[in-house]
Formats: sequence, C-alpha cells, structure tokens
Amino acid sequence: MFDIGFWEFALIGIITLIIVGPERMPGIARTAGRYIGKGKRFVAKIQEDIGEELEADKLKEHLNLKDNDSNILEIFDEAKDTLDNIKNDVNKKL
Repeated sequence: MFDIGFWEFALIGIITLIIVGPERMPGIARTAGRYIGKGKRFVAKIQEDIGEELEADKLKEHLNLKDNDSNILEIFDEAKDTLDNIKNDVNKKL
C-alpha cells in the first residue's frame, strides 16, 4: 500500500523519540499498533463483505438462468400439449 522501507520507519521512530521522549514512546507505539490493527481488520472485513456480495450476485445469476431454463421447458411442454390437442382434433374430424 505505502512503499515505506526500513529506513523510513527508522527515521519516523527517531523523530518520534525526540519529540515525545523515551517515557511515552512505548505507549504511543502500542496505541499506533492498535489503530493499525483496527484498520487492517476493517479493510479485511470490507473485502470479505464485497466478496460475499459478489458470490451472492453470481448465485442469483445462476439461479435466474436455471429459472429461465425451466420456463423454456414449460413453454415447450405447453406447445407440445397444444400440438397434440390439435392433432387429436384433426384426427377426430377425419
């Protein structure tokens, strides 16, 4: 995400140590770690939710295709029944 290497972290740590002092540094590091962890969990949860929605959309699409197929089969069956009825009526008249 951010292209930060070892030297950038070291520089940030040194500047923070100078500004806040060695007494408050561990507490700030813990707090920063908690916020970073919360941020990572938040992003992971969003990615999971998006993945679930995509899967749900794929499933809905698949079910919709099956419904269309069953509707087509019903139409074929109705057409076949209609043709059979017409044949029977023609045979009765002959």
